[in-house]
Amino acid sequence: MNVKINWRSVGPQLLILLLFVLIAFIYCLPVLQGKALLGHDLESWMYMAKEALDFNAQSEVQTFWTNSMFGGMPTYQITPPIRAYNVLNYMYCLWIWMPSPVVNIFLYLVGSYVLLLCFKFDKWMAFMGALALSFISYNLIILAAGHVTKAAAIAFCMPVLGAVYQLFRGNKWIGMLLTALFLTLAINANHLQILYYTLYVVLIFGLVELVYACKDKEIKKFGVSVGLGCIALLLAVGLNAPMLLTTYQYSKATMRGESNGLTGKDGEVAGHGLDKDYITNWSYGVDESFTLLVPDFKGGASGGLLTEKSETGKALKQMGVPNVKETMKDFQLPLYWGTQPFTSGPVYLGAVLCFLFVLGLFLVDKRTKWWLLSVIILTIMLSWGRNFMPLTDFFIDYIPLYNKFRTVSMILVVTCLCMTLFGLLGLKVFLNPLTGREKMKKALKYAFYITGGLCLLFVIIPSLSGNFIAQGDSQFTGNYKFLSNTLPLDRESLLRQDAFRSLIFIALAAGLLWLYLKSKLNLRNLYIGLTVLILIDLWVVDKRYLNDRNFVNPKNEKQLVQPTEADRFILQDKSYYRVLDASVNIFNDARPAFFHKNIGGYHAAKLSRYQELIDYHLQTEIQVMMAGLAKVDSEQQLKVLMSQLGVLNMLNMKYVIYNPQTQPIINTEANGNAWFVDSYLLAENADQEMQILGEIDTKHQLVVDKRFADGISSISDRDSSATITLKSYAPNRLVYNVDTKTNQIAVFSEIYYRDGWNAYVNGEQQPYFRANYLLRAMPLKAGNYELEFRFEPQVVTLSTRLSLIASVLFLILTGFVIYREYRKKKSTVN
Repeated sequence: MNVKINWRSVGPQLLILLLFVLIAFIYCLPVLQGKALLGHDLESWMYMAKEALDFNAQSEVQTFWTNSMFGGMPTYQITPPIRAYNVLNYMYCLWIWMPSPVVNIFLYLVGSYVLLLCFKFDKWMAFMGALALSFISYNLIILAAGHVTKAAAIAFCMPVLGAVYQLFRGNKWIGMLLTALFLTLAINANHLQILYYTLYVVLIFGLVELVYACKDKEIKKFGVSVGLGCIALLLAVGLNAPMLLTTYQYSKATMRGESNGLTGKDGEVAGHGLDKDYITNWSYGVDESFTLLVPDFKGGASGGLLTEKSETGKALKQMGVPNVKETMKDFQLPLYWGTQPFTSGPVYLGAVLCFLFVLGLFLVDKRTKWWLLSVIILTIMLSWGRNFMPLTDFFIDYIPLYNKFRTVSMILVVTCLCMTLFGLLGLKVFLNPLTGREKMKKALKYAFYITGGLCLLFVIIPSLSGNFIAQGDSQFTGNYKFLSNTLPLDRESLLRQDAFRSLIFIALAAGLLWLYLKSKLNLRNLYIGLTVLILIDLWVVDKRYLNDRNFVNPKNEKQLVQPTEADRFILQDKSYYRVLDASVNIFNDARPAFFHKNIGGYHAAKLSRYQELIDYHLQTEIQVMMAGLAKVDSEQQLKVLMSQLGVLNMLNMKYVIYNPQTQPIINTEANGNAWFVDSYLLAENADQEMQILGEIDTKHQLVVDKRFADGISSISDRDSSATITLKSYAPNRLVYNVDTKTNQIAVFSEIYYRDGWNAYVNGEQQPYFRANYLLRAMPLKAGNYELEFRFEPQVVTLSTRLSLIASVLFLILTGFVIYREYRKKKSTVN
């Protein structure tokens, strides 16, 4: 096979890739100085993954369980199963050498470039469009927050859409291969919410294609495309089987999964999925959608900066504050005044792109227009969430999986993708010589009048956006009370400035197209002009939220977080216990997990039973404890206080960090790793089980769901000398020594999770059951022997085998498509 490389066509593509690398590094210039970006989510991941990563580094096997948070939970969403012999391992070698967030921006650029090539844009318009899609403000804001998995999902979902388009309207075999490839990468990014929203685009596109297939009598052709798409989907799912199957299994036990039957505050049994308030907490305001055109339409970020020339700066000068200019550089102010609880910044599409979008409304063909417009309108309305409940209620109640995800405003990622694509398609038609000059002139005028007119309107009458007062403004007191007067004025000024700024960019873009229309500007210079405008427009806004200040000097894990005095004291204890750190937000902070086996933690998909325990008992007991600690003045009083905390004690809470700079409080009343009980009570349902749990003495009594009644043996006379002690600990393996003269029921301060934990007595598997709502319990016979709990999820073994098979099939498909295209090209040449 004599393969000749056509450098005339390959050369420009390599140049574009090189430019992408260069642009990504220029934006993240501090990484070349040895600095690193560490957002909140990435930092939290380093805390919560510490135990699992340490174990995996020292062991020949990977642990799929950690006890560092919430009493214990699977690690599937923290440190996913390693993909042994999976082709994915080799794909990542292409970009793994780049530091974060350079690699994320590079993947944005490449992913969007592939999307646009699939839509048959020429390379330089695709280059311009890739810059536009990559530097949409949301894409950079999530990097500042450390949402790297979300960023990867966005980067790979863009070419998925292009591949599907190619599958239906281009080369079907190339489309199938690209769909399999990029869908595999998108799924593997492990941010299913972005993937779920992308599915909406694919389904609506497919629906429109079906309508036209029926109209044009091409159902067979449509069916072939669907069939090849299904093969690509199966391959992508197979390659990601370890992640998908473990996630699916785990999700059923999480807050997003099945109901445990508890009655909610409204008197009704909780359904499956997340609570509506939780789902819609971050909802975009209806008028807030104008941030797509004017970035500071609602003030920008919750913590923003102003200059000394602002009304707030002037007020500080009048108050006699010295060096106001320097003070304002670090004086973060609540500039955001929209409907969300808080935000890191707006979703800004770009003034030039909004202008091109409106231009496209008058030029894009109907077949393309209706599926893209349908997606844009639907996603904008869904982003309103609780501000547009008729549609939101319908989707939560009737659309599969919609209630599994929170932060509905995230769907604006899809809005921006489709609006940009629509605008670029409009520009493509505008530049087509076959488009009538009058049609071009008319579309250009309308686009300028509509977008420019809106911006001018906001400059002249900014009060159209509201009163500039945020919900929290009334809380300013004391020396900060003046902010309730100055901030609304500053917010109004920000809106005017950004509206005028957008107007300038729209006028410049319209001017370039007008010059092209009048043949006073050639195509190459038009591309250069529009590319520079788009990049400056987005780059400057992006730098408000991800800039050099976000990069810090590199720190290894030991330097990242220093142990407090309390941490150091606790770490001297080498036994196995749990810690409650009351000096942080207990159930929304992962930092304690870096050092301890933690009763609290931070995770978006914690086990539902643990969340319910928090809601019904743990919060209450913590409040009682904190109130009591402020009053106790003797060891005896502390002992009495701690003895009242039955639920915390059954979780083996041995230490409480009250003040991190002093020694922790030692809880001598903790139940320990395991203990024998004297009696048990059967509960008819979840409500009764939860109620009884709050009433019993967890050291001596047990409450059990009646479904497990058959697994409980009768308790013999209590053997006061009986012991059960933890012999060895690993996150995925617990070994106990049992010594009892009579049959007993043992309770373990470990979380019950049926899909993986197995109990063994002298090497033989034995049954155990759930008790006290979420702990493990087990009938034990008289004797002196070893009891072992092992976490052995069969789903990992099965899914790993599936991924290996899928890898082989994917390689066969790749070889087949390459060979087919080579033969096709060769026959064409001949």
